[in-house]
Amino acid sequence: MLTSTSPPQPARDATTVDRLMEAAAHAFAEKGFHATTTRDIASGAGLSPAGVYVHFGSKEDLLFNLSRSGHQSALQLLRDALEGIEGSAERLAVAMNRFSAWHAEQYQLAKVVQYEHQHLTPEHRAVVLGLRKDIDAQIRQVLERGVAAGDFHVDDIGDTALALLSMAVDVARWYSPTIKRTPQEIGETNAALALRLVGAGHP
Repeated sequence: MLTSTSPPQPARDATTVDRLMEAAAHAFAEKGFHATTTRDIASGAGLSPAGVYVHFGSKEDLLFNLSRSGHQSALQLLRDALEGIEGSAERLAVAMNRFSAWHAEQYQLAKVVQYEHQHLTPEHRAVVLGLRKDIDAQIRQVLERGVAAGDFHVDDIGDTALALLSMAVDVARWYSPTIKRTPQEIGETNAALALRLVGAGHP
C-alpha cells in the first residue's frame, strides 16, 4: 500500500479529475511531456488553464498521478489474471495475454506510463519504479515456478522476464485503433511467443 507523509488533502471533484487525467494522457501520448502545456490539458478537459491547478499542483504532479494509477492498474490486472491458475504454461500465457492486451486497450495511458516516467521528480520516480519492480516480480515468479517444475527451459530468469515485459510494453508504442489486429489478438500472439521463448508447449 502506498503511504504519504503529506497532510490530508481536501476531496477533489472526481469527474473533473478524471477529465483532466484523460486529457493529460491524450496530450502526453501525442506530444510528449515537455511539449504539452497546461493549456493543452485544460482545453482537452473543457476547463480554463487555471482549472488544472485547482486539482493538481503542477504538470509533473499530473504526470505522477497518471503514472502511479496506470502502474497500479497494470499490476492489479496481472495479479487478478494469475489468481487461481496453477499450470506453468497457462500462467505465463494468461499473464502475457492480458498484460499485452492492456497495453493496446489503454494505449495512450500505457504509452505515458511506460515512456514518460523519466520526467518525474526523483521522489515520484522512486514510487513508480517500485511499482515497476512489483510488475517485474509477477513475471519472474511465473518463470521461477515454471523452471522449478521443469516446464520451462530458461538460461537466465532476469533476462527472460525483461524480454517478455519488453514485448508487452512495446505494444503501447506502435498500437493504433486503426490497425486490423484487436487487443485480444495481440495478447494471444504475444502469449504464444512467450511460450516459445521459454520452451513450453501451448496450454
